[in-house]
Amino acid sequence: MTPPLDLNGVALHKAWLDRPAQEAMVEDVRAIARAAPFQRYTTAWGKPMTVRMTAAGRLGWVIERGRYRYADRHPAGGPWPPIPDSVLSVWRALSGWPRDPDSCLVNFYGEGARMGLHRDEDEGEFAAPVLSISLGDPATFRVGGLERRAPTRSTPLESGDVAILGGPARLAYHGVDRIRFGGSTLLPEGGRINLTLRVVTSA
Repeated sequence: MTPPLDLNGVALHKAWLDRPAQEAMVEDVRAIARAAPFQRYTTAWGKPMTVRMTAAGRLGWVIERGRYRYADRHPAGGPWPPIPDSVLSVWRALSGWPRDPDSCLVNFYGEGARMGLHRDEDEGEFAAPVLSISLGDPATFRVGGLERRAPTRSTPLESGDVAILGGPARLAYHGVDRIRFGGSTLLPEGGRINLTLRVVTSA
């Protein structure tokens, strides 16, 4: 196995998924979206997000009345679909965590979409890593430190890359500055899919 790149403590496994594996995972994501349609949430500050979101697993992340939380049901009322085996296999190979994640967040970045600097702190188990899978168009990924004003570094994330935020970098601020729309042929109409796997509870 090629050693991962280090981006401010985030381990980046370049080209972890080959093209057939990426194509199979996209089909699994489409099945997730049929069962739990993508949502465009509004932040606590009243601003619509440019990224559309859904989830799979026991829990999904939602914004309701300005509150960020994990919920056991899709906003439309149904349960979240199970996390596909194609996604779990990446977690089991790379996370180093003894049990499967509670949640797989699925973000879709269309043209012009971005994700501002933030950190994943709504979970109750910070010892477990957050594992992120990139599919589709390249993105500029930025990672800082534990304080919002800490210096940042950035690198391209390409289709098939896997990033792991663990250890001291588990609560690092990170975000996506932009995507290079149409920079990949994986999604016929362009765009980027990002899947993040999270352990939400300690038991």
